[in-house]
Amino acid sequence: MREWTKGLVKKVTLEIVYEIVDERTKDIYRKLERIEERQEEDFKYLNQKIDQLNQKIDIQIGQLRQEVKEEIGQLRQELDRINQRLDTIMQVLMDIVRK
Repeated sequence: MREWTKGLVKKVTLEIVYEIVDERTKDIYRKLERIEERQEEDFKYLNQKIDQLNQKIDIQIGQLRQEVKEEIGQLRQELDRINQRLDTIMQVLMDIVRK
């Protein structure tokens, strides 16, 4: 009878342990699924943020290009004025040398 009782207690104990392990395993899987869902949402959010930042950078680069073009245009105008002055000075010097 003792052996039978020991065997029965062991069997019941093992079944209880298996049930607990099964419940814990299911709980762990549920938590993992939630973590994966949160990760997915986080990745989507990060991708959106990266896209927004890329758009801002593209806009800023476009503005900088425009500013650089304007500066280059102004520099060309200044160079043209300097060249005209040099031409005038050269002409005056040529006239002085001829006289």
